[in-house]
Amino acid sequence: MQIVDCNSCGAKNRIDETRLANSEAVCGQCGEKLMASAGGAPQDSKPTIITDQSFEREVMQERGRPVLVDAWAPWCGPCRMIAPAIDQLAAESQGRYKISKLNVDENPLTASRYQIASIPTMLIFRDGQLVDRLIGLQSKPAIAERLRLASRSAA
Repeated sequence: MQIVDCNSCGAKNRIDETRLANSEAVCGQCGEKLMASAGGAPQDSKPTIITDQSFEREVMQERGRPVLVDAWAPWCGPCRMIAPAIDQLAAESQGRYKISKLNVDENPLTASRYQIASIPTMLIFRDGQLVDRLIGLQSKPAIAERLRLASRSAA
């Protein structure tokens, strides 16, 4: 048995590893699908924290898949509301896309470069080019759809 935290509601669940490996595990509290954590988790299972210094390497040099940049700040209520959806998208990515987070208070150069005037703002890049921008609180399905479209745009 393994203890797995639900990305949606935060509840701790005791799950049989076989059910987890077969993607059959769901949260006992909210019913959301549970994902394996830590040990065997893929590199992209959590959002990548990016900075002004790492932006070029982590976003602009990424090839073959879209990169979502979640521009946020710790004091922003809507940013905190959308954070669980961003974490879930990262956990569910399976290498199809990359999720990253940019704290605009700590990284003003990148925020200014992309004219981020309100947060949350999500920028979607593909092969070093900005291909989409979502401003304000968005639903997880809406963000997933925009990532899907960005995946297909250059495919």
